[in-house]
Amino acid sequence: MQASAYARSQAMRLYASKIPAIVDSVIRALVDSGDLETSNKEEFSSDVESVLREYLRTNREITERSKDILEARGLPYSELHRIRRQQADQLDFGIGEEAITWISNQLLELFMRSHWVEEIYVEDSALRRKLKDILRRNMQHDDDLDREVKRHLKHLQQGTDTFEIEYQKQLEMVKRKHGLT
Repeated sequence: MQASAYARSQAMRLYASKIPAIVDSVIRALVDSGDLETSNKEEFSSDVESVLREYLRTNREITERSKDILEARGLPYSELHRIRRQQADQLDFGIGEEAITWISNQLLELFMRSHWVEEIYVEDSALRRKLKDILRRNMQHDDDLDREVKRHLKHLQQGTDTFEIEYQKQLEMVKRKHGLT
């Protein structure tokens, strides 16, 4: 069975509602553990949050631009993933599975140039590994959401326009149910 284009492109997704939990996890895993020292924990938290919010903004912008391209070229909705991938590649932006690496790299860059980070006591690779673990734990909901949505759509053939439309509707309902919108 072929996965829907939407599900493939959204394997790892950041939800705005998860940002506070991610920021708290970063603080616990890096600052409270002594991996890095900050001069102002609140400002450092705000900086981490701003990277996550910028990711969401850019991701939303790429999606909207891709939809505009689909419409302008008269392409079917099933081409959205391909167009999004092209747009993301042009901006050197990580989507899907690459989102975790992209966000981790952005956070590492932030740590290196932040006025609020006094000292870093571990190697970049250790920081990157911890950041990726935090992000995976907080972004893995999409696989579970995808399974739940598909349970409600068993009567439809995957890959069809009807399936894609119903998938979107059902996904929004499931996200609201779990407080992810």
